[in-house]
Amino acid sequence: MTTFADLSLPEPLQTVVTERGFLTPTPIQAAAIPILAAGRDVIGIAQTGTGKTAAFALPLLARITAQDNQVRALVLCPTRELAMQVADATADFASHMPHIRVVAVYGGSPYPPQIAAINAGAQIVVGTPGRVMDLMEKGKLRLDNLHTLVLDEADEMLRMGFAEDVDTIASACPKERTTALFSATMPPAIARVANTHLNEPTRVEVSRQASTVKTVTQEYAIVAYRQKNDALYRILATASAEAAIVFVRTRATAEEVTADLTSRKISAAALSSDVPQAERERLVSRLRSGSLNVIVATDVAARGLDVERIGLVVNYDVPREAEAYVHRIGRTGRAGRFGRAVTFFTPKEHRHLRIIEKLTGTALSEIKIPAMREVHRHAANQLLATVPARIERGELEDYRIAIAALGADPSEIAAALLALAVSDDGSRRDDDANAHWSQPLRRHRDSDQRRYRIEVGARDHVTPAGIVGAITGESGLKGTDLGKIDIFPSFSLVTMHVELSDASLRSIGRAQLRGRALRIRKDTGPKGGRRAPGGKFRSTKPHRRFPRR
Repeated sequence: MTTFADLSLPEPLQTVVTERGFLTPTPIQAAAIPILAAGRDVIGIAQTGTGKTAAFALPLLARITAQDNQVRALVLCPTRELAMQVADATADFASHMPHIRVVAVYGGSPYPPQIAAINAGAQIVVGTPGRVMDLMEKGKLRLDNLHTLVLDEADEMLRMGFAEDVDTIASACPKERTTALFSATMPPAIARVANTHLNEPTRVEVSRQASTVKTVTQEYAIVAYRQKNDALYRILATASAEAAIVFVRTRATAEEVTADLTSRKISAAALSSDVPQAERERLVSRLRSGSLNVIVATDVAARGLDVERIGLVVNYDVPREAEAYVHRIGRTGRAGRFGRAVTFFTPKEHRHLRIIEKLTGTALSEIKIPAMREVHRHAANQLLATVPARIERGELEDYRIAIAALGADPSEIAAALLALAVSDDGSRRDDDANAHWSQPLRRHRDSDQRRYRIEVGARDHVTPAGIVGAITGESGLKGTDLGKIDIFPSFSLVTMHVELSDASLRSIGRAQLRGRALRIRKDTGPKGGRRAPGGKFRSTKPHRRFPRR
């Protein structure tokens, strides 16, 4: 059996794969790495989830020296999400190679930071065809010294209409280079690309992984996009598992979800590939010891994570490929234990359910998201379980006196105290455990939602999690009181599910984020534009819109 030690990787790369717990390469890795390391072209027929990123990233990294200070490798991806994932994974593999710099370039984000990273000497560029073309046309991205070109998910790129861009980019690369093309299928259009841009490639094809863990109960729920955070909280709050992993697609989502869970008093931490190794080890140690119960992770970051306490996996975001689903749920149900996996599908994603079931040969069971009554009941039962031991320890006389002073029925007082302890204030507006979760949890009328403007924006490098933290930290509001957040260059708009009092506006307005006061006020601007000096309208399309998955 081939091991990573047999692949003759440079010592820094061998160290990383060992630290990440990779012992045996996947079939695509075992086949492709030696070919690419030798400088020969490869066509890899492989799905996401088969380890193909490492198959091209490891040999690519092995060829970059400390003296390189210009772009030496380009990886083209069909979407910004995949570009970010591949860039994160490549940077993670290079964690013991301090001279390596990786930059992700994609549309929808400002040019200056991406250009600055290239000018600073990034040797590896991972990007979408459109943004790569833009940077080339601006003269900001030169490929003269490129030695490796990777076309990742080539069939998806062509399906999305990037065929001409791919041809143009590949034609601009040096003739003497190594090219790797990865695709889930090999239709005629991909064959034409391979014939045009690859030189005597070796074809490597791996079979789809279809086995799932037999000790894992697999379930799913249809959840509206905007209700995912509430649904996740209710699943975690009623779960019997000791610990859980929540899978998301991007680093930004991991941070966003973690902030929301923390605001609801759930012990959670984000784990993405940019987390330093020392911090990763500390988080895993806390997860094992029980001082941390929930990890919100990207696929790349969760590799090699093996903690017996994990009894629940929640796919907050549906994996991009069915094979990745197998890898995710494999984080639970280990060491002879039983585990549980819950996957959220939005109504538009329902077709992915059938794809996963067909691949795994397992029918997933639909569940309903627990009502708040169940959340409170579960918390109350956990609290009541600790009562006998507290009675046994005694020293309760002061509390008996306090209860007697109220002059009410002690059983009523005990019930009220228990309700308060589990954050049940008696205003149950959502008490139907069978509510259809493709509809909003709280059916707010438009008049129940308020939009407020704060004077911090994208140029201040703020994030949704930071805005939520600043507002809730000064106002006593909960994360669930905040709705959609639109971040513009110089300001942001926050939708609230509650009306803010004058006192709340004053306290929030004094809060600072990134050194700037929020200065919150009601948004009075017209939809679609705001009045600019001179009486003309200018666009107020958001620089970044959240939540975005």
